[in-house]
Amino acid sequence: MGPGDHAGVRSADGRLEALLSGGGGARRMASAAALELRLLAPLAAPAVVVYMLIIVMSSATQIFCGQLGNVQLAAASLGNNGIQVFAYGLMLGMGSAVETLCGQAYGAEKYEMLGVYLQRSTVLLMATGVPLAAMYAFSEPILLLLGQSPEIAGAAAEFAYGLIPQIFAYAANFPIQKFLQAQSIVAPSAYILTASMALHVAMSWVAVYRLGLGLLGASLTLSLTWWVLVAGQFAYIVLSPRCRETWTGFTWAAFADLAGFAKLSAASAVMLALEVWYFQVLILLAGMLPDPQIALDSLTVCTSIQSWVFMISVGFNAAARSVVRVGNELGAGNPRSAAFSAWVVTAMSALIAVLAGVLVFLLRHKLSYIFTGGEAVSRAVADLCPLLVGTIVLCGIQPVLSGVAVGCGWQALVAYINIGCYYFIGVPLGALLGFKFDYGIKGLWGGMIGGTLIQTIILLWITFRTDWNKEVEEARRRLDKWDDAKQPLLANVQ
Repeated sequence: MGPGDHAGVRSADGRLEALLSGGGGARRMASAAALELRLLAPLAAPAVVVYMLIIVMSSATQIFCGQLGNVQLAAASLGNNGIQVFAYGLMLGMGSAVETLCGQAYGAEKYEMLGVYLQRSTVLLMATGVPLAAMYAFSEPILLLLGQSPEIAGAAAEFAYGLIPQIFAYAANFPIQKFLQAQSIVAPSAYILTASMALHVAMSWVAVYRLGLGLLGASLTLSLTWWVLVAGQFAYIVLSPRCRETWTGFTWAAFADLAGFAKLSAASAVMLALEVWYFQVLILLAGMLPDPQIALDSLTVCTSIQSWVFMISVGFNAAARSVVRVGNELGAGNPRSAAFSAWVVTAMSALIAVLAGVLVFLLRHKLSYIFTGGEAVSRAVADLCPLLVGTIVLCGIQPVLSGVAVGCGWQALVAYINIGCYYFIGVPLGALLGFKFDYGIKGLWGGMIGGTLIQTIILLWITFRTDWNKEVEEARRRLDKWDDAKQPLLANVQ
């Protein structure tokens, strides 16, 4: 990205701040909203495509496995939505530290620091991947210890073995993705992922059906596709003139003060991982119900659909927190623009979620046939659909508010909120309704929706009460702390 591109971004941000500083008239607010939507659309739309394709890629793997049989579908669900989501939540959470620092550094025009943050985060995430790989290797006894049936646990472990390379692809992908998003570079990732998705479907068909590699072949193909995505995005960073100012080569500074960077990354990891793992707990509890195969299969269909819609909100979330919006506005010293951006993106995401919820409810009797042809699963999915719609609507609001929190650097606060609402309210309430009062999967899911509702209300209240001028000062303080001297990796080689 050249100097002219940076100037264009600053000019647009300045116009929005000027509009919001001139009073609260209806016409002025309408003009500000129109400008904000023009800034948001080119960022959110490709981000939505990226996150949708990520979840569709995992869902495609589950669909291939589901055609092998109900046990294989349940195993892929447990492997994908249980074991794999554990690593996904941890890695994505640690990667959100890059969102805070890169987003604010870009807004403050400290462009050279983005490459340092990218490399520092990758080093930390690669190290984190080692114990996660060990957990994958021992997934079968872990699942048995958690009460899963031997048949499903064994099949899920086979699926998990092929996902071990994916862990390290996550470690490289998430910092790269956040590095690009912080510069408003979103469309190239969407193009690369679209090509990777087409390759993934073709390779999955060959591995599962032509070569007969079954669950292991499906998961190995998914891992390979993630590495193709990483290679494509990194090639773009190295070769594109848009990253000339932010990527200046490998640097020893990536290894400086890793402990301090790890502290911020850990807070980010706890915040997002607890959020992502929440529905993983639902999957594990469902495996302990009577007739776990039907419970897991119906839940697989519902959570896959919910994930597709959820990724729309995550796309808005990315635009809100790490691209030109909240994080960049705070770094640029525009408190009114940051606040206005937060509310506009929340309203847009909520509206889309409501429309998606209505569509899902109307199609409730047909949705399961995308995954499996079983009549019992179809009836179970239709029965769960009201809970699915409620989850979709809440998840249209909550992730965007969490994204605003990341843009402001509130990871630790949101982590405490997540622990309280999810694990001290939602999980116990769901377990009580599901097992004690015999409401089964409906009780489990209904109780956990209660935790999400309380969390959303708290985040709305915090966002409403935020002192945005104070957040601008905090962003400046944070950037001053992390503004390390840049040392090219080969600078000392004589």
